[in-house]
Amino acid sequence: MTFGEMLQASYKSEDTEEWLDIYFTRPVGLMFALLWIKLGVKPNTVTILSIFLGTGAGYMFSFTDLTHNLVGVLLLVLANLCDSTDGQMARLTGNKTLTGRILDGFSGDVWFFSIYIAICMRLMPQHIPGTDMEWGWWIWGLGAVAGLVCHSPQSSLADYYRQIHLWFLKGKSGSELDSYAAQRKIYESLPKEQSTFWKRAFHFNYANYCKSQENRTPIFQQLRNKMSLYLQHHHELPTSLKERFLMGSRPLMKYTNILTFNVRAICIYITCLADMPWLYLLFEITVMSVIYIYMHNKHEKLCKQLLKEELWQKD
Repeated sequence: MTFGEMLQASYKSEDTEEWLDIYFTRPVGLMFALLWIKLGVKPNTVTILSIFLGTGAGYMFSFTDLTHNLVGVLLLVLANLCDSTDGQMARLTGNKTLTGRILDGFSGDVWFFSIYIAICMRLMPQHIPGTDMEWGWWIWGLGAVAGLVCHSPQSSLADYYRQIHLWFLKGKSGSELDSYAAQRKIYESLPKEQSTFWKRAFHFNYANYCKSQENRTPIFQQLRNKMSLYLQHHHELPTSLKERFLMGSRPLMKYTNILTFNVRAICIYITCLADMPWLYLLFEITVMSVIYIYMHNKHEKLCKQLLKEELWQKD
């Protein structure tokens, strides 16, 4: 298999890949992936490495000088390359696990948690633009709104919509779409023993993560339930339904891409290098929230239309 063929095989899908990933992150990540595979390194090991790199990036962004911030940019770029690499390794080797998927998501949370803390610590002694007042402890409130109220639900729903799209496009084998009920069932099936403590905690938290996604998508859940009932009597969904969903979902993928990593990272790079990281927090609260609301409304509207349309006849 040529490098180009392996690169294509490592993509989730053309619909869900970002241009920066296609032309930079994925090719470079694949070169690292082939090296790690040759050395016998596991994908989860690379993910853990990305956690240290991303945390280091956050620490560097707590400084105001150019040198530290440039190092922070470099470390976050390397962390993202590792994040791409572990996924490509898993897809190329077929070594995809639920633990790896959750660890992958956790690593991104750690990066940004570190960055938000760094930005708040950096801004505390600085003056609010246009005033003589210091940000002080108020910046932690702004950071909490940006990170917990805005960023976290935005990225989790964007990931959910990507996995839904991949499920319609490639089926169960090409998607990591999960459900609260399935994860809760696994959690409850595990014996309450010391040896299973961490596994139970893992599935308990992941089940709640899935539940938060499902709670915010009530109309899609109705569509999902109807599809489940249909699949009890048929081998697969009607082609017309899948094509109709993908036609409506495909334009939304550019918004899921915006709400994941690259746009946020570029904004962090620019605002930190310009010594105005408070602009990133405001960007998160305003621009990203508007995109999130629009994406959510369009997706639910699409699902509502599909529930009403006559697409459920067997092809």
